Amino acid sequence: MGWVLLTLGVAFGSAIVPLINAELFVIGLCASQHSVHWLWLGGAVAVGQIAGKLLYYLAARGSIRLPKFLHDRLHRERPLTPRRVRWQLRTKLVRGKIEALRERCQRHPHWMTGTYGVSSLVGLPPFMATSVLAGMVRMRLSTFLAAGLAGRWVRFSLLAASPAMFAGWLQ
Repeated sequence: MGWVLLTLGVAFGSAIVPLINAELFVIGLCASQHSVHWLWLGGAVAVGQIAGKLLYYLAARGSIRLPKFLHDRLHRERPLTPRRVRWQLRTKLVRGKIEALRERCQRHPHWMTGTYGVSSLVGLPPFMATSVLAGMVRMRLSTFLAAGLAGRWVRFSLLAASPAMFAGWLQ
């Protein structure tokens, strides 16, 4: 039970801080500890990841506010320097595409649900980005939780079972 709780904590941390890799942790744990069942680990990672991504979802939806120091930093007025003008010109196309994608997701909510579900299972498009986009287009919370939990559980359960499968093939 201790390994499952540790896995839950690592998964939550990896959902918030992208530098923490839950996949490597799960593979390493399953390769070294054979007493933990792979379905329990998959479920723990799924719950931890969705709990962490829920914070991004709610922030993008506007349900929770960012801390004051982050909010002030994102929305303060900055002087226009030549470097900043060049950066705005370079990112204008990307910002336009993101806005067009957001509009399309709002017009077709089932398309967003499918994209988010595939992202939770495969990881492409990036799961963090689709979590934020789901909040921006106001995806229903129940859909966000159900699709995300299902996809993440399958992904990490298969990942947790993989060291045992490869060990069986090699013998």
